[in-house]
Amino acid sequence: MPEAAAGRLRRLSEELDESGLRPEGSEAFREMLVQEIDHALRPAVHEGRIASGGTILEPMSDPAGWASGAQLDVTRGPLDQQPLAAARRFADGLSSWLLRRTDGMNEWIVFDRPAGSERDLVVLAGVLDATIVQRHPTGSVRIVGSFGVLRRQGYSWHHEPPVSSWIDAVTASADHGDPEVLEAMLEFAVHDLGSRGIGSLLIYRPDAESGPAVEERLPTPPPLRIRRASHLAPLRHALAQIDGAAVFDADGVLRRLGVRLVPSMAAEENVEALGGTRHTSGRRYSYDDPRATVIAVSEDGPVSVLRNGAVLGRSHDGG
Repeated sequence: MPEAAAGRLRRLSEELDESGLRPEGSEAFREMLVQEIDHALRPAVHEGRIASGGTILEPMSDPAGWASGAQLDVTRGPLDQQPLAAARRFADGLSSWLLRRTDGMNEWIVFDRPAGSERDLVVLAGVLDATIVQRHPTGSVRIVGSFGVLRRQGYSWHHEPPVSSWIDAVTASADHGDPEVLEAMLEFAVHDLGSRGIGSLLIYRPDAESGPAVEERLPTPPPLRIRRASHLAPLRHALAQIDGAAVFDADGVLRRLGVRLVPSMAAEENVEALGGTRHTSGRRYSYDDPRATVIAVSEDGPVSVLRNGAVLGRSHDGG
């Protein structure tokens, strides 16, 4: 490797380490990972177009469980003798991926639908027990693995720790609903909404009661399910176009959309403001509906979990 390229990779490795990327594995794996990240940051340009791309590195789980775990149809095939540079041309980082291993047994992997959102990558990394490097068509670069998500933001990196690292306080009590539904809502809030700057309020009610009075301003929405991957794109698309809260039932099914939360006098008197209007409204609603879990997503990314007027957890500080 030319000295200039080797120096660039050393500096990139140090920069990633400082940003929170400390992957486990052999030295050969870490070198391969840094090479893939460097390629994502320095893509080839053809006739003014910059191609997207994606690589799945060193998957450790049993391939027999990939399709069911990711809710995707998966087609695999060997690269044979095709050079790495040529193979990259076919990996868009959405439906088609390059799969690399340190032993050189590299493959194609193709899905039956695009799986390139941040939430998709988190699911894939978990199911495949792998590290994923993606350059999205928008130009954003993400690295996803057991360490969480590392996003390139301008000229710096932002580390989003795994939701599992702070979810215990949210799912500890069975009185507040199904832990799997709550975890799915948090993953959606952090990786589908927060990563895209879509400000939202999500309310999860663990019983069949209607809860406190709210102002319903939109028609009854379709019953989209937070745990069904194919339902998340239309849900995200709708939330990007409205104000107000989305209300989900005990099974994680969307029941109301765009509702205006109306706090009681007691909530206004006893619950302090929290950031902007959205977070304050969500916090005061949670005081009036103490069994509910309210997830507030800021336009600049941070996600807060609120219950009974208190803040249970927060994804990051937005810095």
